[in-house]
Amino acid sequence: MSAQVPESRAGGRPNFRALEEQMQLKVSTENARVPVTVVRVEGNIDSASYESFLAGVEESINGGARHVLIDLSQVPFVSSAGLRALNILLNRLRTLTPDVSDEEMRKGINDGTYKSPHLKLLNPSKATATTLDSSGFNMFIEEFHDLKGALASF
Repeated sequence: MSAQVPESRAGGRPNFRALEEQMQLKVSTENARVPVTVVRVEGNIDSASYESFLAGVEESINGGARHVLIDLSQVPFVSSAGLRALNILLNRLRTLTPDVSDEEMRKGINDGTYKSPHLKLLNPSKATATTLDSSGFNMFIEEFHDLKGALASF
C-alpha cells in the first residue's frame, strides 16, 4: 500500500477524507477452541478512519462474533481515535458476553491479572505497540506476534 498525499481544500488545508478510503478491513473466521473473527486492517486507524473501522468490526459483532482478533500488521499508526474505537469494541463485547463484573475487571487491570478474553491484537507495529503501552491498553488487551498463539489464547 502506498501512502497518498491528501487532496488540498480551500485555504491549503489537506482533505483527510481521501485518507479514510485507504483504510481497509478484511474479515475472516478461524476455527480455534471457539470461532474467532480475524479482522485484518490495512492503513492507519485515526480520526479519518476510526468510524469506518468501528462500523466494520461492529458489523461482525452484530453478525454474532464474540471473539475478535484485530490484525494490526498492516497498520503503521493508531491515534487516540483508534484507541477510543478499540475501547468501544472491548466494552461492546463485554456487554454481550460478560466475563467478570466491572469491579472485578478494574481490580484485575490494577493488579495486572485481567486481559480481555474477547478482544486481542495481532502484530502491532513498533509505533502502535508504543501507543498501546503508553496509553495502558496493553494492560487489558493482549498482544500477540503469531496467529497460531493468538488463536490458541481464545
